[in-house]
Amino acid sequence: MSLRFSLMGPVRAWRDEEEIELGPRQQRAVLAALLLNNGIRLSNDQLIGMVWDDPTPSAVMALRTYVYKIRKMLPELNLKSRDGGYTVRAEIVDDCRGEPLEGLRSAYFDAQRVRLGDYRLKAREDWLERELDVLELQKHVAAFPLRERPRALLMRALYLEGRQGEALDHFHQARALLNEELGLDPGPELRKVHAQILNGDLAPPRRPEQLLPDLIDFTGRAEEIAQALRTLPGTVGITGMRGSGKTVLATRIGHLVRGRFPDGQIFVRGGDVANQLLRAVGVENPVGDTAALWREKARGKRFLVVVDDVQDAAAVRDLATPGSAMILTSVRRLHELPGVTWLEIAGLTEREAREFLRKTFGPVRADAEPEQAGVLLERLSRLPAPIRVIGGRLSSRPHWTIEMALLQMQRESTLDGVIPSDCAAMLAPLIAAEEQLSEPERRVLRCFARQDAEVIDSHRAADMSGADPGEIELVLESLAGVHLIEPLVLGRYRLPQFVRLYFGRRTAALTA
Repeated sequence: MSLRFSLMGPVRAWRDEEEIELGPRQQRAVLAALLLNNGIRLSNDQLIGMVWDDPTPSAVMALRTYVYKIRKMLPELNLKSRDGGYTVRAEIVDDCRGEPLEGLRSAYFDAQRVRLGDYRLKAREDWLERELDVLELQKHVAAFPLRERPRALLMRALYLEGRQGEALDHFHQARALLNEELGLDPGPELRKVHAQILNGDLAPPRRPEQLLPDLIDFTGRAEEIAQALRTLPGTVGITGMRGSGKTVLATRIGHLVRGRFPDGQIFVRGGDVANQLLRAVGVENPVGDTAALWREKARGKRFLVVVDDVQDAAAVRDLATPGSAMILTSVRRLHELPGVTWLEIAGLTEREAREFLRKTFGPVRADAEPEQAGVLLERLSRLPAPIRVIGGRLSSRPHWTIEMALLQMQRESTLDGVIPSDCAAMLAPLIAAEEQLSEPERRVLRCFARQDAEVIDSHRAADMSGADPGEIELVLESLAGVHLIEPLVLGRYRLPQFVRLYFGRRTAALTA
């Protein structure tokens, strides 16, 4: 069930699509005060001071009665007394119904009404800046003739439509009105747009559209997608071994939510992330604190930022901005980053993997050998990247069966140091992963892969390598951190079959 509230107009609440009757005015006032301080604990005295300007001694009992009734009416709020106060956490929407906090009267609500009115006005002008709709801007300027920002936006919109004379005329109108009403000259924003029009260097706003193409054969990950959609516009991190489909999943999520981020979608790959973000919005060769400059450029905007293959937490730590969202992908889970909801992915489920295999080279051929398909998918640990490669190989060989592909994989595993191109493409995630490993890490994987062992025991690993048990534990945890082995219980790990396949082959090549 979904519970949401609105403070724009009368205080209102809905459970799913059904509106909830919130009771008398003072009860709604108590609820409004709690919602206005969403996530903040309010003491009894603070609440009373917000709801009543001149409270009587009976206000304490009245407050308790209203809180009791709100609890009964809205149990999802989990409104409990903690340390002599109350806290709520709720979803608040702006349904643009009318005057904020309609019908509620106190000095506190009067001040909040002004604040919410300003917030709504700014939100409206943010939308007008994105759309640059001349008609809507004209209506807004007529309603708020002394606000300079919408005047500047209207001048920009008129100029971009080729109506330079009208744009300049609006500047002169604004200058006369400001002088007559306030005794002021136009501010810097109006003057800047005026000068840009005169100089002919006013360009349309840059709106990046950099998301990678979505894949039409994307399969599975429904639970992870649902969690990401609940988290955004918070920061989502996707972690998993190479070849598990982190980038593809981030791209799918990005396409699902792109409409929520009208200022643009930016895709960058690791490295100097702040510099890449600034270039995406038109800032070339930035100097100084690039993270601070990005936050300034993104202020008041709604960007979707996808940072693929993050290597260093410091590269993205200071880049999150209110209203915008970040989706990060990283082999290692970056625990040092605050406020990230991490999604850990591995192979697809058995059903999803079979469906993906059917998409890659045809359902008829895939369904013709269900047992062999199961063996193939387990050998690839149901990882999307190698499934796509083997499916492509089978698609290009219409007379091959899955049994033939399994036989070829077996033959390729005995080749001394030679990796056919298709095989190299299939093994590419692990080839890249191995390059990042230390020699002790490689040695452990080769040792257990040579024995085709599914489970790695830390004590046995220490005996086989001659290393100190404490040292081998660090090696195993490092391998688990890049998802090449999977933790089971303390001191025991599972070695995925695809990893065994690769490092077993590497062992054979090195000892040949």
